[in-house]
Amino acid sequence: MTIPRFLRAESDASKFYKVGNATAGTRLRKAMQDLKTLAQEIRTEVTEKKNSDK
Repeated sequence: MTIPRFLRAESDASKFYKVGNATAGTRLRKAMQDLKTLAQEIRTEVTEKKNSDK
C-alpha cells in the first residue's frame, strides 16, 4: 500500500463516516484488508530474519 493509496483510504473513511457514502465504505474495507495483508507479510519477513540471525 503506497502513501497516496493510504491517503485515499483516509478520504474514503471521511466520506463513509461523515456522509454515509456506502461505496466509500467498500473501498475503505478493501484498503484496510490490503493493509492487513501487507502488515502480515512484513511480520513474517521480520520473524524469518530474526530467526535466521540466531
